Amino acid sequence: MTRRQFRAVAVQPQWSVSDFATPAAFQRWLGGQLRQAEPKLARDKPNLVVLTELNGLPLLLLGGVRAQTFAGAARELVLRHWPAVLHIMLTERVSPIRAVQFHLSRVTVPLYLTVCRDLALSYGVYLCCGSLPMPRYFLSGGEVRRVPGVLTNQTVIFGPDGRLVGCTDKVHLTPPEEAGGLDFSAGRLDELRVFPTPVGDLGVAISLDAFRADVIGALREQGCTVLLQPDANGSAWTADEGLPPDPAHLRPQPVAWLESSWQVTTSGQIRYAVNPMVVGNLLDLTFDGQSAITGRLDEGTPQSYAMTEPRGGFLELLPWLAEGSDDALREAGRVRAAGSGHPLQNEYRTGVLAADLELSPAHLPPPPPTPHEQALRAWLGQTT
Repeated sequence: MTRRQFRAVAVQPQWSVSDFATPAAFQRWLGGQLRQAEPKLARDKPNLVVLTELNGLPLLLLGGVRAQTFAGAARELVLRHWPAVLHIMLTERVSPIRAVQFHLSRVTVPLYLTVCRDLALSYGVYLCCGSLPMPRYFLSGGEVRRVPGVLTNQTVIFGPDGRLVGCTDKVHLTPPEEAGGLDFSAGRLDELRVFPTPVGDLGVAISLDAFRADVIGALREQGCTVLLQPDANGSAWTADEGLPPDPAHLRPQPVAWLESSWQVTTSGQIRYAVNPMVVGNLLDLTFDGQSAITGRLDEGTPQSYAMTEPRGGFLELLPWLAEGSDDALREAGRVRAAGSGHPLQNEYRTGVLAADLELSPAHLPPPPPTPHEQALRAWLGQTT
């Protein structure tokens, strides 16, 4: 049987509030990422394009907000939609922030899905769309219904024919995603699945999940050969890690990041990994990082994240925006962060990475669609 040869593409975009002011602005922003990637797409083999975590979250800001902080914007949205939000709070016993996300999902989810589907179809690629706050849906009497109370950080994958391949929820949430923040529901480890395709047996570990042994183990046991790690790292890249395993010994974030995709592939757990990261200041929040495509330790030219020594395993790596001593790099990250007031504030590096990958022929059966996936396909006019 013919081995699978394909090209993996990771896009590192920059976002801003204006990209989400209108549906047309969002379509331009997301479409711009595929246009930027187009010169790197293969013409003689399938392509896999991976976008960044929570790129659908700022759709909550459709129509604009006056607030200058994300917490202020959340309060503004709750008050703007108060009657509907109050009804959802009382009937589903959820927080105001989760209720407003449910209310706005009537607009944000169809917009996100249709834009992503159309991009996959237009460019003829397998598209891991990033992720968005996603309610859980099901079909009842031919109608799409929402499961009360459930809101996950979910990625969606489309095929080059525009058909929904599958969905994956984030299992391990960060503090800003938990109660008191965005108030997402945690995904379930036993619901993780691998999707066999011509561009690999795809398993998704959204951001923090790629650092967690239980998630990687579950995907590996199911035969995952290409790990997708959509990411939105919410702080300066050269600051200290936010979730240290040992609080007494804080490490720079780039050092900690070696324990995600790079470690997964260089340790032989999963063959390849694709880790795109978004950059840019969104209201008062800072996002930064280095996108990468990783493989075995003996592959790639020696290179590594900022503040770490060169090493193998990086098939492609987007350079960070500065070089120098650790102190100089920390300062370079600080002055670009939200609220710094420095002339370099919000000046980040964007780009596209591409690597040609090869795997043995597919042998895994596709997992049966979940009720949620069947509902999304029906919503998109696709047969289940």
